Amino acid sequence: MGDQRVPAPGEPAVDHVMGMLAGYWQARILITAVNSDLFGALSGSSATAEELCGRLGYRMPGAGGFLLALAGLGLLETTDEGRFRNSAVADRYLVRGRPEYVGGYVLFCDRELNPAWDGLAEALRTGAPQNRAALEGNPYDTLYEDGEVTNFFLESMDMFNTPLSRRMGELDWSGYGSFVDVGGARGNLAHHLVSAHPRLRGTVFDLPQLEPAFSAYMRELGGQEAVSFHGGDFFTDPLPRADVLIFGHVLHNWGVEARLDLLRKAYEAVHPGGAVIVYDPMVGNGTPPLYATLASLSMLVWSRGGGEYTVGECHAWLKEAGFRPETVGPEDTPDDVLVVGHKER
Repeated sequence: MGDQRVPAPGEPAVDHVMGMLAGYWQARILITAVNSDLFGALSGSSATAEELCGRLGYRMPGAGGFLLALAGLGLLETTDEGRFRNSAVADRYLVRGRPEYVGGYVLFCDRELNPAWDGLAEALRTGAPQNRAALEGNPYDTLYEDGEVTNFFLESMDMFNTPLSRRMGELDWSGYGSFVDVGGARGNLAHHLVSAHPRLRGTVFDLPQLEPAFSAYMRELGGQEAVSFHGGDFFTDPLPRADVLIFGHVLHNWGVEARLDLLRKAYEAVHPGGAVIVYDPMVGNGTPPLYATLASLSMLVWSRGGGEYTVGECHAWLKEAGFRPETVGPEDTPDDVLVVGHKER
């Protein structure tokens, strides 16, 4: 290779480009570690590279480089004795069974989202999703056929909506007695809401094949008589009636006409004086931040017409459906934006 001139101060450096390329390698390292439950193997202990090879079926010397890479990424720490242990972030978020475990989402990305991303160029040329299930109908139908991937997906949904449940629990629920979490999976959000507001009664509305997962999760949480499951397809079946309907991480999966259709159905289902709550990684009405565009491209390649949208667009759809919209916020942050649509009495 020829000599490469060192950029002068203020000039662009190639490190920025190379860092993005290395991001793919870093993701593969993380996914491999989560797949093998490496962080669970180190929970509460430390081990040498050789000991970890025995536990996980790795071989030296490659395993040594792999563990050092995880240390370089801040997921492992090394001791003076040449042993490895979890870093604080890995111990909190990457040990299976911990309340804030995000490994389910890591593996969901590996099994579902990342293969669709391989077709990004084709999606840009055709506008069509690269997930075969989305091309043939509803991507969730085939997603739920694989029990292992379903568990990864449900864990990831719990991870995303647990912080939202705290924010939603702080809303004024004094005028409401019932809610339906549309697409509420195994009931994590609903459980948190009725725990925070015992007078509430909740319903999870989702595809019938998720009812066993819902029932098992409710038993795991100690049972929750205040939350029930209603199986159905929100495009073909009527939505259950309640004071409040919740659409969390639902609208961004579908195209604009489907979003309007769902909000119109919600208006019919919400009792007079009730409301609909929408949360998604919405953005302000200017140039969206990177996290939002990445989420939008994920929907482009994986879903059927999905993508992120602005707060202003959400307000317009709610008005068209008959609601009076109100932004709860926050806007222009990586957090989901809460928008409430009120139905007049």
